[in-house]
Amino acid sequence: MSSHTSPYSRVTRRETHSPRSALAIVLAVLLIIVAAWVGTEIVLALLALPALLVAPVDMFASTLGVLEQPAQYVGPAGVVVAIIGLILLIAGLAPGRRSRHVLRSSRTATVADNAVIASALARHAALAGHVSPDNVTVSVSHRRADVHLVPASGVPVDKASIEAAVTQQLEQYELTPRVTAKVRVAENGKVGA
Repeated sequence: MSSHTSPYSRVTRRETHSPRSALAIVLAVLLIIVAAWVGTEIVLALLALPALLVAPVDMFASTLGVLEQPAQYVGPAGVVVAIIGLILLIAGLAPGRRSRHVLRSSRTATVADNAVIASALARHAALAGHVSPDNVTVSVSHRRADVHLVPASGVPVDKASIEAAVTQQLEQYELTPRVTAKVRVAENGKVGA
């Protein structure tokens, strides 16, 4: 059993967590563009040709002269750069999550998309509430399922039975991470629903 656990855990992790390749590619392209521009400016300066945007000597002199600039400009610019750096650091270290959950299975790795889970919960909520499936909307997030039900006008709906049905379904799925349900029944019904 332990020989199957490791490959399955790797597969489920790969399917439920988002890679950071898109962010890495964007940053790499930006760095390549900046490096190509700086390299072009240096070559143009060595050939004694006019600069495209800024001559390398002026670029380095202005970088060294930043401390001589008024603090009202340098301070906010430093804060913006620090915030961008912090966002990139958090994006690089925090795990990205896909909208999927792992269903417990002893023989295989089973991963379900949140939309599939929401569709199944909507069907069970509609059956428990005796309403049309079109009158039930469900959204599933990382740890919560929000069920919104609009009853037919004049027909009472038992919220407790809907909550029990949805909770029972979630317990049967044995999702990882665990999902809890919140059921809301609209106060105003729909005519002819």
